[in-house]
Amino acid sequence: MRKHIPDEVLLFMAGKFRMLSDPTRLAILRTLMVKGERNVGQVVEETGGSQANVSKHLKQLAGAGLVARRKEGLKVLYRLDDPVVEKICHLVCETIFEELESQAKLNRKLLKRKGRGDST
Repeated sequence: MRKHIPDEVLLFMAGKFRMLSDPTRLAILRTLMVKGERNVGQVVEETGGSQANVSKHLKQLAGAGLVARRKEGLKVLYRLDDPVVEKICHLVCETIFEELESQAKLNRKLLKRKGRGDST
């Protein structure tokens, strides 16, 4: 990776990260990662969102270049179009699971101490 990232690139990065900062958009991306290409109705079913909300977020994701869309008859199909997004999601999830595991171990230690009557 380059040592110096130009300010203009930081602006693009911020835009991509902004797209990843919303739980609805993340649920949409997860659906496309796991299930592959989907139409709006299928994404609505799988995310539990409303048609209007899912459509709005799909439009934003497409505008940011994270998903691609194509027409098939009357339907518009969406698919993940940026493989880096999947890598980012997996890396962040791994980190979160590791943090949760560490916290769970610490909590178990604390509960054992409490059960023994330790006051530390």
